[in-house]
Amino acid sequence: MTAKVYIEFGKLARKKQIRPEQDHFIWMLLAGRGFGKTFTGAYNTVLYALRNPNVNCAVVAPTHGDLRRVCFSAMTQIIPKDCLLQDPKQAGYASTVSEIRLHNGSKILGFAAAEPDRLRGPQFHHAWCDELASWRYPEAFDQLMFGLRLGDDPKCVITTTPKPTKLVKNLIERKDCIVTKGSTFENKDNLADTTLAMLKERYDGTTLGRQELYAEVIDDVDGALWNPSMIEQARVAEDLDIPLQRIVVAIDPAVTSNANSDETGIIIAGRCFNNQYYVLEDLSAIHNADKWGRLSVRAFYDWDADRIIAEVNNGGDLVERLLRTIDPNVPYSSVRATRGKMVRAEPIQALYQQGKVNHVGFFPELESQMCSYTGSTTESPDRLDALVWALTELSKSSGKAVFRVG
Repeated sequence: MTAKVYIEFGKLARKKQIRPEQDHFIWMLLAGRGFGKTFTGAYNTVLYALRNPNVNCAVVAPTHGDLRRVCFSAMTQIIPKDCLLQDPKQAGYASTVSEIRLHNGSKILGFAAAEPDRLRGPQFHHAWCDELASWRYPEAFDQLMFGLRLGDDPKCVITTTPKPTKLVKNLIERKDCIVTKGSTFENKDNLADTTLAMLKERYDGTTLGRQELYAEVIDDVDGALWNPSMIEQARVAEDLDIPLQRIVVAIDPAVTSNANSDETGIIIAGRCFNNQYYVLEDLSAIHNADKWGRLSVRAFYDWDADRIIAEVNNGGDLVERLLRTIDPNVPYSSVRATRGKMVRAEPIQALYQQGKVNHVGFFPELESQMCSYTGSTTESPDRLDALVWALTELSKSSGKAVFRVG
């Protein structure tokens, strides 16, 4: 049987044909940004619920915010109003419980992967997993699979931008999972020409572009100090309450700020009382001097940081002068690169190897630089540089990063 998957960005655009075999239990769509993954998952789920009376459909997103803002928002735009249950005691869409009820008795039930235990108990005929590669707890998928057992032919649809997580790689290898891939540029008819041009110019040929635009599952890069598994194993949830002893804002400033300029790296990191380190925020981008200065000072106060540090190989005293102009009282230290980037990064990579550095949430651009920089590329790893300066400052003793074995 031919399944028609509608791919849309802003409006219904075109059809893409797939022919999954009958024995395929899971269909996974790995696609780039703007391809129409969310609409595809929403449309698939809504069609199943409308065509099959009295079925339970699960929708699982990374967080409750993603569930309501992305998944349920897309589905409520698709479902005809006369198909929603209008009884005020059984509203068609109950946002407080993330549930959609249809006239034919079918229900669409929403869950956050951040709470895997909520998936214990419920049973389903159909499931849609959105942005699976960003799920903090892989066991949420296992709990969903235990409950996907109703009806004669239960199915699971996964829509995600690929990341080389263990869960995604395992699914690709499963015989009962069919994988469809698509790039951002396949949906060019529904994306602004200026957006496409910017994405191509900025990210074409980069590791991040291969992942986020062309949907490649990128694993280890020869010569890189980091790999995705090293970062993934130490990732923690954004809502984790961490008592931090010290926080710094690290800046790797760019000299210019035109379209072809390097980025200014701005990384906020902290250290807790047991000498565990946490990457808290990445504000890096192409900024003019005034903007990166104000962003850094604002981050200093937002995070209640202890100090701003900045590399001054290019800017010299001008960096401090800029920051002092914005706020004359902000604690500031300069650092100067006297060794190569790879040499400076090695002690920090050792901290990661020992499990002493955690990323609070996801930082795709930073992590892409970490896992792809080998020292031979001409691309400037500004985010990585700022990360190294931040963690060096937090871990330093006599001016050097230190790490303990065990």
